[in-house]
Amino acid sequence: MTAVNESALTGESIPVDKAEGDAVSAATMNQQGYIECRATRVGEDTTLAQIIRTVSDAAATKAPLARIADRVSGVFVPTVIALALLTLAGWLIAGKPFSFAIARGISVLVISCPCALGLATPVAIMVGSGVGAKTGVLYKTAAALEGAGRTQVIALDKTGTVTEGQPKVTDVIPVGIEKEQLLVLAASLERNSEHPLARAVTAEAEGLALSEVGDFEALPGHGLRARLDGKELLGGSLKFLTSRGLAGEAVTARANALAEEGKTPLLFALGGELIGLIAVADPIKQDSAQAIRELRNMGIQTVMLTGDNARTAQAISRQAGVDQVVAGVLPEGKAEVIRQLKPLGKVAMVGDGINDAPALTVADNGVAIGAGTDVAIDAADIVVMKSRLTDVTAAIRLSRATIRNIHQNLFWAFFYNAICIPLAMGLYGIEMKPMYGAAAMALSSFFVCMNALRLNLVNPHDAGRDRKGKSISAEALDEIVAAATAKEDTTMKKTLKVEGMMCGHCEARVKKALEAVPGVESAAADHNSGTAVVTLSAPVADDALRAAVEAQDYKVLGVE
Repeated sequence: MTAVNESALTGESIPVDKAEGDAVSAATMNQQGYIECRATRVGEDTTLAQIIRTVSDAAATKAPLARIADRVSGVFVPTVIALALLTLAGWLIAGKPFSFAIARGISVLVISCPCALGLATPVAIMVGSGVGAKTGVLYKTAAALEGAGRTQVIALDKTGTVTEGQPKVTDVIPVGIEKEQLLVLAASLERNSEHPLARAVTAEAEGLALSEVGDFEALPGHGLRARLDGKELLGGSLKFLTSRGLAGEAVTARANALAEEGKTPLLFALGGELIGLIAVADPIKQDSAQAIRELRNMGIQTVMLTGDNARTAQAISRQAGVDQVVAGVLPEGKAEVIRQLKPLGKVAMVGDGINDAPALTVADNGVAIGAGTDVAIDAADIVVMKSRLTDVTAAIRLSRATIRNIHQNLFWAFFYNAICIPLAMGLYGIEMKPMYGAAAMALSSFFVCMNALRLNLVNPHDAGRDRKGKSISAEALDEIVAAATAKEDTTMKKTLKVEGMMCGHCEARVKKALEAVPGVESAAADHNSGTAVVTLSAPVADDALRAAVEAQDYKVLGVE
């Protein structure tokens, strides 16, 4: 047994226990002990290479944002020239002197203002980007700034985005001793371990006088063992201490209740007596619940995508107030969920890890947490430098303000030209001199620039004026999340410990027997490790798998 840190791929900070025969991936780190691995996929076939390829493919298919102003400007100048010529010809035909006709034509050219149309979008974006930078929100492109405000669904990574990303002690429950004494004993044992859960316990006991233990031994997948003042000191999982007969019904119920809250209960015993429980969890960030409330007030649906187990994901979801959860998803699974959500409306993805990069790239807008990995930051369209989830709502709020400002500028540009060009043509019975037309044109551009500068007065963190945008159908979102969850559930794997396999022929028999069981998508047997790994397309009882193998005269020692 060993514990492997898979955070680079799954984003989860808690190491995963691995036994003989279990699969491990490149880009993960062994945390305890020594392991030997056989490479089954190398080079471009590794999980990390597949993530990189997914990011590259998605980035290559991302379409640029079309701009209304660009399309209008493409026909505006030819139209104005045509109107000027039409004005000149019209007044000459009407019998006016050439000087009068040419003055009207020049006035049309001078008073028309393509500058206002041309400035309407870029000036607002420039000012909005500057306000974002002051706030700690970096928009990589103008399309990202314009698109963020149209977001209707936000997908959130769990670890490091909604949560802190580092395990911390949440509960200390002594049994028969004082709380401080339990912390001292637990930390005295755990400080000899490199496991993240051990570091969390040690950090909680910082400042306390710890004891020296002897005969320390790490039991990967179970816990720790040492001797203190001649007594055996144990620490580890509920299963480990239950196997030693040290966890009664009341303690088991309390540990299970903590597990339902998404916490990892650690039990400790000294001299054959249980001395308490310490619960460790990755707590949510202080502003996560507030940020999700603000998103809901904006009419934005939230979906949490995580590689963690469903129980922990649901516990975090309840604390943060997330609308929907899809748990147990790999990087390519996150990207696939984003693709399924995009037909509903504009989708943003918020993440911080390598495992989030494909989803960040596939989303209409990818938002990276500033404390995240370089790969995530590079894949994202927006970066929130202070790593606060409320900065995501600020990014959306600032984008909406910028979009409103652009619409105001465009309206003014169209309104000005619609009123002033007929005036310059002399259709209102007024003979406008070209110099007055030039002054009006300059004032139009001045108005657009001054209106854009009003964005400097916007406070992106002020939720007081939030309005609901165009919302998507909650029922449609439920269906997509349910389908994604069902798909993840159907890719379950179980490992059987099989005794009696001696050669490749034995492997083939076990494989054939398991694949004949309804609900088994595929099976892989290995006589060297004595295991058979089955991939399930539907829930299958352990007894059914056991019976299929034992019908071939092999013995099943356990199913995990």
